[in-house]
Order: sequence, then structure tokens, then C-alpha cells
Amino acid sequence: MIKRVPFWLLITVLLITFVSAEAQQPGKVFRIGFLTSTTASGSAGLLEVFRQELSKLGWIEGKNITIEYRFAEQKSERLPELAADLVRLKVDLIVVAATPSALAAKKATAHIPVVMAHAGDPVGVGLIASLARPGGNVTGLSSLSTELNTKRLKILKDAVPKLARVGLLLPPGRGGPENRQLKEIIPAALALKLKLEEIEAKPDAKGLEAAFQTAKQKQVGAIMTTTGRRFFAERKRIVELAGKHQLPAIYFQKEFVDVGGLMSYGVDFDDLYRRAAVYVDKILKGAKPADLPVQQATKFEFVINLKAAKQIGLTVPPNVLERANEVIK
Repeated sequence: MIKRVPFWLLITVLLITFVSAEAQQPGKVFRIGFLTSTTASGSAGLLEVFRQELSKLGWIEGKNITIEYRFAEQKSERLPELAADLVRLKVDLIVVAATPSALAAKKATAHIPVVMAHAGDPVGVGLIASLARPGGNVTGLSSLSTELNTKRLKILKDAVPKLARVGLLLPPGRGGPENRQLKEIIPAALALKLKLEEIEAKPDAKGLEAAFQTAKQKQVGAIMTTTGRRFFAERKRIVELAGKHQLPAIYFQKEFVDVGGLMSYGVDFDDLYRRAAVYVDKILKGAKPADLPVQQATKFEFVINLKAAKQIGLTVPPNVLERANEVIK
């Protein structure tokens, strides 16, 4: 005798089977674009921090996300074509390193969400309407690069008490970001009674060597650079040249000190890339960039390398050492 299965039981079994099958289906694999004006090697450390934070949030490269990397290799003029390439790939989101890549991405698309890792002045360059209300497809983090240059100059003056002339390395064909930094640095130098020498420095071996030769000819007592990924990518060469020419220098990221530089004062970029991963997580889960306020850097580092100071014959005053977050002996 054949027993009849109740209709309600049959429907229940079918629903459970359907839901179970759906749960076993692989979810969507999101495609993320990463755009920067610098090199793959220059971005490697920060990208690793970014991927690690994404992993903690449940986003595993090769599993539920893929990342399309685009490096302009120090040629900012390539950024528009690289941004357009990511748009053609129909990525779900674009992460950009700094201001130049953010501007290229914003021009390439008004619809794909763009997350800034560390734009210097996103309001000033027109990337967003305001920090609280970005108002478009761009959001993320601001690194406060313009404001911090003034602080770096003050630290340099305190560390080298008899300092009278400072060489400021600037990239050739500088644009808006560098000019905005100059607007802050020039009056700060005047207030500190320092003569500021603007020195064009092409970020390659020949260009940087020529820039340091110029610095010596101008008899500068110390150097600093404007912030930017191009100088960051050449940090090891810049540090070596500063040591070779016996010039005290302050840099905008700790990574310069990690390769032998004298001092650095700046934001904790690892922290910014971790926070950028949080923005990516929120957007992939449905949040809109326009609804996510742009956050400013909150963690800063002042690092001094006494080994480098000894090599150039500099004695760092005790009151400066006391202010450092880290002193390398």
C-alpha cells in the first residue's frame, strides 16, 4: 500500500532543499580596482596592510573578491588611461591612493564608487563637496598632507638650531597639490626666519642626484620634500643622497626612516589603509559613498633615527628627542 505524503510536508521539504542548494552556491565575486601613480614595489607594504584588513572583514582575494592593480610607474599622465581601463572592466569599486589617482578616477566615472586611501585636500581639489557630505561617488580618507608640512618645517628648525636655509624638493611640472603645499610652507618658513630654496627634483636617479647637487650649491642646511607618491617610491635613493651630502632631512612617512632616514613626521599610513578597507567593506555591503563622510587622519608618528644623526654629525637636542614617538638608537 502506497502512503501519500501530505502536501504541506512535500512543500516544506522542497523549500529546505532549495534554500540549502542556494546556500551552497558560490556568492558574487566582487571586482575591485586599485589605482596609484607610483610603482608596485613602492606600494607593496601598504597594499599588504590593506589586504590583511579586508581579510579580517571577510573579503579574501581570489575567493570573493579580485583586485585589478594599476600602477602608473611614476608617470601621472598615465592615470587617466588606467582609470578608464578599470571603468571598461566594470569594476564594482575603485580604491585610489592619493589625490592624482583620485582625480583621474572621478573624471573617468561618476557612478562607480571611489575610495580614497589618503587624499591630501579632497575638498580643495574638488573631489568632494565637504568632508561631512561628500555628495558624489567619492569618499574615504584625507591625510592632511598640506597642514603637516608646516609642522615638519618647525621640527626641522628645532632639530637643527642654527638652520638658516632649507631646500624644498619639488617634482617637475608640479600641479595643484604641490602648489597648495607651497602656500602653507612659504609663510611658515618666513615665520621661522628660514630661507626656503625651491629645488626641482625629477624622481629618478639622475634627477635626484642633480637636485642634491643644486641643494649644496645653494648652501642649504637641511632638506625636506613635498608629500607625494613619486618621492615615496624613491625614498631609499633620497635617503642615501641626503647622507652622502651630509644634509639633515625630515620626511613625510616613517618608511623613509626605516631605510636609514633621519626623521619623519606624518600620518600613520598603515592606519589609513586599514580604514580604507573598512570603507570598501561597507560599500560592497550596500552603503553609498555619498552617505559615508570622509574621515581625516587621526594617528601621527614622529620618528628619529640617531644612527643617521651620528653619520652626519648632528646632535639632536634633548627637547626634540622627548617629543618623538620612537627613537632608533
